[in-house]
Amino acid sequence: MKKKILILCGGISKERLISLDTGKQVAKELKKNNYKVLISEPDKNLSKNIILFKPDIVFNALHGQFGEDGYIQTVLEAKKIPYTHSGVIASSIAMDKEISKKIFKSNKILTPKYIKYNHKKDKLNIIKIIEKKLKFPVVAKPINEGSSVHVYICDKKNIIKNLNALRDYNEILIEEFIPGREIQVAIMGNKVLGAIELKPKRKFYDYEAKYNSKAKTEHIIPVNLSTNNLNEIIKITRKAHRIIGCKGVTRSDFKFYNGKFYLLEINTQPGMTKLSLVPEIARHQDISFIRLIEWILKDASINR
Repeated sequence: MKKKILILCGGISKERLISLDTGKQVAKELKKNNYKVLISEPDKNLSKNIILFKPDIVFNALHGQFGEDGYIQTVLEAKKIPYTHSGVIASSIAMDKEISKKIFKSNKILTPKYIKYNHKKDKLNIIKIIEKKLKFPVVAKPINEGSSVHVYICDKKNIIKNLNALRDYNEILIEEFIPGREIQVAIMGNKVLGAIELKPKRKFYDYEAKYNSKAKTEHIIPVNLSTNNLNEIIKITRKAHRIIGCKGVTRSDFKFYNGKFYLLEINTQPGMTKLSLVPEIARHQDISFIRLIEWILKDASINR
C-alpha cells in the first residue's frame, strides 16, 4: 500500500513561489503514481492537517527562512513525523552563510573571503573596509536567504545603493567576487549524483536566471573538466556534505577560477521545479523524477 505523503510548501520566505511550484510538481508526480497526497502550508492549520491526514512522511518542499533553517525541522521532530532532507542542525548551519563559511574554512575548503556588514555600524566606512580587506568588485547578499534572492554584484559606485536595497536585513555578507565558471554538484545520500555547469546570459546565476525560462541560461552536462579536476570537485562536495552533517539530497555551488574551486554554499533543500538542477542532473543519470522523489521519501527519518 502506498504511503500517505504530506507536502509542506509555500511559507513566508522570499522563496515562497518557488516552494509552491516545487510542492505542486512533487504532488502531481506522486498522485500519478497512486500516493495519497496532501499539500499544506506551514501555518496554523498544519497541526490540524497532520492530525486529520495522519501522514507517514512529510516531504519538506519549503525554501528559505523557517523552511530550511532548522525551524520547521524542529516542529516535525517534536511531532515525531519522519521528514525529508537534512535535520535541524545541518539545516541551520547550511542556511547561515557566515557559519557555513567558517566551517568550510576551518576544514580547509576554499571559499570566497568575506566581511559581515551591519547597517548601523559600518555604513560610513564600508568602502574603506572593502578596499582594505577584499577589493572591488564584491558580492553583497543576505546571510540567510537562498535562490540568490537579493544578491548584488557591487563596484565602488553602486555599493551603497545596493546595500540600501538590503536594508530589510540586519546583517549582510559582503564577499569577494570570484569570476570564472559556475559549476554545481548534487549529492544523493552517500554518492555524488553528478555535476552541471551553468552559463547564464545575465551577469551571474541569479534568481531570474534560475527560475525564468526566458533568461536562457545554458546548462552543460557532462561538465568539461579534466579527470583530476572532476575528482577534486567531487571530493570537496562530499566533504562539505559530511562536515555540515547533511542528509538526503544536497547541491553545492562552486566557482572555478584559475584552476581552483571556490565553494559558495551548500543547499540542503534543492528545488524540484521544471527548471531545477537536481532533477536535471538525475535525468542525465537515467533517474526519473518519480524515482528521485521516492528515494528522497525512503531516506526520510526522525532525529536526523
